[in-house]
Amino acid sequence: MSERLFWQDPYATAFTATVTRAWEEDGRFLVELDRTLFYPTSGGQPHDTGRLGGVRVLDVFEPEKHGARIVHVLEAPLEEGAQVEGKIDWTRRYRHMQRHTGQHVLSQAFLRAAQWNTIAVSLAGPEIHLDFDVWPGPEAAAEVLEKAEALANWAVYANLAVSAREVPEAQVPLLPLRRMPKVRGAVRVVEIEDWDLAPCGGTHLRSTAEAGPIKLLGFEKGKKKTIRVYARTGWEALEDYAAKHRTLKALAGRFSAGVFDVPERVQKLEDELYAARGEAQALAAELAERYARELARSGFPAARQVPLAALAETGRRVAEWPGALALLAALEPGGAHARLLLVAHPDREAELRPLWRERLEPLGARGGGRGHIQGRLPAGRLQLALMAVAGAAKENP
Repeated sequence: MSERLFWQDPYATAFTATVTRAWEEDGRFLVELDRTLFYPTSGGQPHDTGRLGGVRVLDVFEPEKHGARIVHVLEAPLEEGAQVEGKIDWTRRYRHMQRHTGQHVLSQAFLRAAQWNTIAVSLAGPEIHLDFDVWPGPEAAAEVLEKAEALANWAVYANLAVSAREVPEAQVPLLPLRRMPKVRGAVRVVEIEDWDLAPCGGTHLRSTAEAGPIKLLGFEKGKKKTIRVYARTGWEALEDYAAKHRTLKALAGRFSAGVFDVPERVQKLEDELYAARGEAQALAAELAERYARELARSGFPAARQVPLAALAETGRRVAEWPGALALLAALEPGGAHARLLLVAHPDREAELRPLWRERLEPLGARGGGRGHIQGRLPAGRLQLALMAVAGAAKENP
């Protein structure tokens, strides 16, 4: 049984211990200690990392659910019975504490805002998520999120004390717990002063002020009428804000505008883009009609290079002509490769695959498709490809 020092003082970063068991399993070096500061993955909170006896700690876990043993996975072996010094990665631990305390604050905030009950959480990454037992629809959800975020940050600014204690099993039903424990026997509960009380085995902050700011990032509909809410807390919320602010400032600079003018500028750019696309499509249709008629007059099989924007539309129109069989090609942006489109009237589609395989694949063309065949080949072989298909007109008129 390992004494759980992380419960006694989650702010401690170093300790000494005795290796009570050491072994190798599946290529991993494992040890158990008589006491440890290393938190094992549990309750949605990831494990600690750091060093033990100068050896890097890669993972920490409990081999039995709600058991007394804690196993440390190491980069190299340690001797059984050795006295070792351990040091945890404090930056990683503190961020986990901010995430976990922030999650407790948020779970209570949603309970107060709309009676949403937390059914699952994940604290595995900077963007944590909480699952709730309801799906109110997108508009109602957005309103609840706004209210819950305000309540959560009120709890942050109130600087409420956070504490933990062990409660005998007989007293558990008498407590106003946010949720009932999943284990029997004595239960460790975490209390946020005048705010929240819940069973929890994780590491937590001294006060809610250290968990802030708390920022909700969005939500999505979950399975079976549930909702998943995404959030960041503490330093990771500040880092998220800083990254987004840098991005927005850079974008504003491209528009020579203020950051709050960016949406209007983007909307204007979108309107101009849609108008330009409409004009381009109209011009591509005109070009396609012209190229289709030219190919029809030249007879089939035929080969022709066209602009990339007119490739698909030209192919569609050519395939409508009786007896049509044509290779259309267009240079891709950058000019390193060419786009190919081998089309035929439905009466001649059976000729496409043999023609592609015999005339174009030897030149390096790669592609496929049902009916018409689309593909690419190096631009330096484009003229050879066009000549190869045009040559089929003389061999197989």
